[in-house]
Amino acid sequence: MAPRVVGSFRSPRDLVLNGSADSVSDAELIAVMMGEECDSSARIVLESYPTAHELWRACGDELTGLPGVGPAKAARLLACLEMSRRAGSWRPSSRPAVHTPEDVVQICGPQLRGCDREHFWALALSTKNLLLRVFEVSIGSLNASIVHPRELFRDAVRVSAASVVVLHNHPSGDPTPSGADIQLTRRLVKAGDVLGIEVLDHVIIGDDGRHQSMREAGLM
Repeated sequence: MAPRVVGSFRSPRDLVLNGSADSVSDAELIAVMMGEECDSSARIVLESYPTAHELWRACGDELTGLPGVGPAKAARLLACLEMSRRAGSWRPSSRPAVHTPEDVVQICGPQLRGCDREHFWALALSTKNLLLRVFEVSIGSLNASIVHPRELFRDAVRVSAASVVVLHNHPSGDPTPSGADIQLTRRLVKAGDVLGIEVLDHVIIGDDGRHQSMREAGLM
């Protein structure tokens, strides 16, 4: 994250308020998030988390351990990071259609950015592949997710889903499916066949927009 040079005649907060946030340095922007008048603590944050990817993974205990960063400042910064994750998945009131792995990444990718554990989600779809609901099925560990078909299909049946797309993130950043991912997918496909709810795809999300469709890879 490269800092930008800002003129001294206006404060970073004023620049943000007047729609010129793109001219504010990273340290000054973080200072505004934390409610600081100067960027001294923000610079310490950037020294500890020098890349955007590392900052996404920051947690409260680590931030409050930095000089000058108390619970209130840490909470403001973490809230801003979380809101930016969610903002990328906001949609108009009309339901988006899900036809490709890229559609899945666009809907769910921002919220999974920087997660340090595997999150397994399901997208319940209508007969026309319109999104009915996004379910969080389970939260696993650093490199594994624990999923049982009953949790997934219970929610899918509840909203009368015609099909589902499942997905999970790899905190390592590498979206290559593991042997366990392949076995789980095939198990879910079989369970869906019994219930009449087709599992259309299993998308694994990594870093920087990288993803892997198990359908496209011929693994299901």
